[in-house]
Amino acid sequence: MNSIRHIKKIFPAAFMMFSLCYSLLAKGKNGPDKEEPPAYETSIFLVVQGIGGTEIPALVNGDTAYLSVSDLFDFLKIKNTLSPSGDSLTGFFIQEKDTYLIDRAKRQIHYRDQVFPLRKDVLLRSGTTLYMRLDYFSKVFGLTSKFTFRNLSVRMTTKAELPAIRELRLQLMRQNLSNLRGETKADTFIGPSNSLFRLGMMDWSVIANQRTPGATSTWVNLGFGGTIAGGDAMVSLNYNNFAQQMTEDIKGEKEIRPFDQRQQYYRWRHVNNDQPLLRQVIAGKIFTGSVSSIFAPVVGVQLTNTPSTYRRSFGSYTISNTTEPGWTVELYVNDALIDYTIADASGFYTFQVPLVYGSSQVRLRFYGPWGEERILEESISIPFNFLPKKEFEYTSSSGFVEDSLHSFFSRTHAFYGLTRHITIGSGVEYLSSLPANKSMPFATASIRMTSNLLFSGEYTHNVRTRGMISYRTPSNFQLDAQYTRYKKGQKAIIYNFREERKVMISKPVLARRFSMFTRFTFNQLISPGANYTTTELLLSGSIRRVGTSFTTYAVFAGQDKPFIYSDLGVKFRVPGQVMVMPEVQYAYTTSKLLSARCEVGKYVWRNGYLNILYEKNFRSQINNFQIGFRYDFSFGNIGLSATRGNNMTTLVESARGSVIYDTQSGYAAMSNRSMIGTGGLEIRAFLDVNGNGRHDKTEPCVQGLRVSVNGGRIIQHMNDTSIGITDMEAYSRQRIDLSRSSFENISWRISKPIISVFIEPNQIKLVEIPVIVVGEASGHVLLKNDGEPEGLGRIKVNFYRADESLVATTMTETDGFFSYIGLAPGTYTVRIDPGQLRTLGVESTPRALTITIRVSNDGEVVENLKFILEKVGDSASYFNKK
Repeated sequence: MNSIRHIKKIFPAAFMMFSLCYSLLAKGKNGPDKEEPPAYETSIFLVVQGIGGTEIPALVNGDTAYLSVSDLFDFLKIKNTLSPSGDSLTGFFIQEKDTYLIDRAKRQIHYRDQVFPLRKDVLLRSGTTLYMRLDYFSKVFGLTSKFTFRNLSVRMTTKAELPAIRELRLQLMRQNLSNLRGETKADTFIGPSNSLFRLGMMDWSVIANQRTPGATSTWVNLGFGGTIAGGDAMVSLNYNNFAQQMTEDIKGEKEIRPFDQRQQYYRWRHVNNDQPLLRQVIAGKIFTGSVSSIFAPVVGVQLTNTPSTYRRSFGSYTISNTTEPGWTVELYVNDALIDYTIADASGFYTFQVPLVYGSSQVRLRFYGPWGEERILEESISIPFNFLPKKEFEYTSSSGFVEDSLHSFFSRTHAFYGLTRHITIGSGVEYLSSLPANKSMPFATASIRMTSNLLFSGEYTHNVRTRGMISYRTPSNFQLDAQYTRYKKGQKAIIYNFREERKVMISKPVLARRFSMFTRFTFNQLISPGANYTTTELLLSGSIRRVGTSFTTYAVFAGQDKPFIYSDLGVKFRVPGQVMVMPEVQYAYTTSKLLSARCEVGKYVWRNGYLNILYEKNFRSQINNFQIGFRYDFSFGNIGLSATRGNNMTTLVESARGSVIYDTQSGYAAMSNRSMIGTGGLEIRAFLDVNGNGRHDKTEPCVQGLRVSVNGGRIIQHMNDTSIGITDMEAYSRQRIDLSRSSFENISWRISKPIISVFIEPNQIKLVEIPVIVVGEASGHVLLKNDGEPEGLGRIKVNFYRADESLVATTMTETDGFFSYIGLAPGTYTVRIDPGQLRTLGVESTPRALTITIRVSNDGEVVENLKFILEKVGDSASYFNKK
């Protein structure tokens, strides 16, 4: 691209000459006793800190500037009303009680309870425009200003939060909130492709166990995700021969085949979140949320108008529990990954689950350090379901249970937002295998009593009555209490409890040197024969960088002596970046040590982890020694471990990962995380030379894309200049911001940098970004005087299309130079702004210039445009005393 040479000059001689000539002219004609000074009418560039800049009408007399009061206050969003005669201005400054009156006739300003007398040269009027000298904006209203004659500009600062500043701040807050909600306006929207058939994702995992002496087992999982008939399809195939080996020698026990149908998972789902009557249709193995005790998968159909996307929350609900130490726990809400954590030294984990509007499916998935994965996902039922006022949601499910009786199951429930704080619901559940009361109607209610007090109630006819209260203070103290009473003789729930009572109290404690999460849990089961009570006091946190977990349990069973024991686990780092995690269990009832274990681990080769573990169970006199190694590749994880017990040696090999291949976009990748159910994008920028918005074969791809997106993982592909984004929430509309892109050529631009894209599950959608090639036009605007023409600054230069529509406007610099880059290929007319010509009392030669921007990979440059301005008559502005 040709370079543009900017010729810089020292000062705007034109305006200096005008100001000097008119001052002398005024003195010669009117004499020194004239009450109002002569001034030259023009426009200056005003810059206000925190707002920006704009052109403001002004009067200039030497080094003194007068600003149009009404135009300035309009820009600052300050209330003002000009009188019909133009002699006074009234309004209020920021607050309604702070009224003001600017009175030219009486030469005074009333502001608040003060009166500011004025000299005759403070307020000037031209036509119906009232001007005030710049220093009085500071004296009266605190608008500190500095006028620079060199470039005819005013810089204004203030300590007050002007209405315009407040409006910009609120707009930014609303924009950020809209970005989080996915509600921002985009330049363009890319919708769903509605493919008939398409494969895209595959997850895989293998775990092999060899025991000496003992059996050898293998578990293999293959998961496939794609699109069938416009809906997302997911199939998970599981092979596990461990159960078969355990039951083949047991007489009378039904053989469990390695490829058992109950271990297989398949689901098809069609989603349209824009259809309020029916948003989702699900077929296959469905999640039912039943009251009845169902321990086998349900194969059927589910209809609902609940949206599939994760809806933003109005509060949170604490979930905490224990699993194996060091396991990774992922939290999903409506199949969207919300958060994850790693269990501490005792296996404790906690989440703040968002309370979202409507019904939500909350699940936890557990991953072990050696590739273990819990096949059965733990489903957590959040008892609070709130809907906005007058909003209605329903879910209807029916199908067959994969049990020995092939029981028929159906459940329909509906929720209605009675008020903003009350949501009611009702429905009916049916299970054919029950001996009596096969139909179970139920009713629910969720009430938000105060901002931090929630109540939830449920009544299921002939089964149970349940209520729950959750109270949370601003200091995060939380109290949850739940009571359930079961109908005597009910068969829907297999347990024979009569009552169930639960109380949980939790409170995080934060200090300078330690942080701690405390929780006390009380569970009591009342049955006809005996009562069973358990309590738990948990303290988990960090003390001087040492992770500590101390849990005390107490078990009360009938008339038996209580059994009380504690579990203490710590986690700390020693020199060499080695992690040490000892743990002991001690029984207070027997005054004996139950077990002890110690694990030592270290990260090696950046993505590898090596550990050694020894544990001893003093009750069973079992000793275990384990050594393991795990490495995270970009395409998957592998793990190896060997365990030696008293009389057995166990070897475990594991590997898992995922494969992404999209046939339409051609995107191929591998990952060490599960990808099924998620979506992604591949973004490519191409040089749209002909401007048709389509990627033609002859148009090359370009580098320089910079992507900003709220969710997903961004992967830069340097070999083909594309950017991949994976792990995106399916069925959501993601806002992609490309405004920070920077290409190697300044003439390359993205005309629509804000894109909204519909994310399709199990697909990598190709998004091609056209990069247009724009042209540049530059030249000078000169003022013709008696001597050599001088450059003139602050002159507007307009560019028009062939149909006379305005394309762009640029402003000349102090030396008269102007330049504008951003003209698409075509023919344009360049003119000096007609309104400014009339204001200045000058005419332009030539009146217009015609330029042509030709198609080019580097961008066409049109240089040396020249406009000569010449005075027409007396262009000075005089002001007569009114």
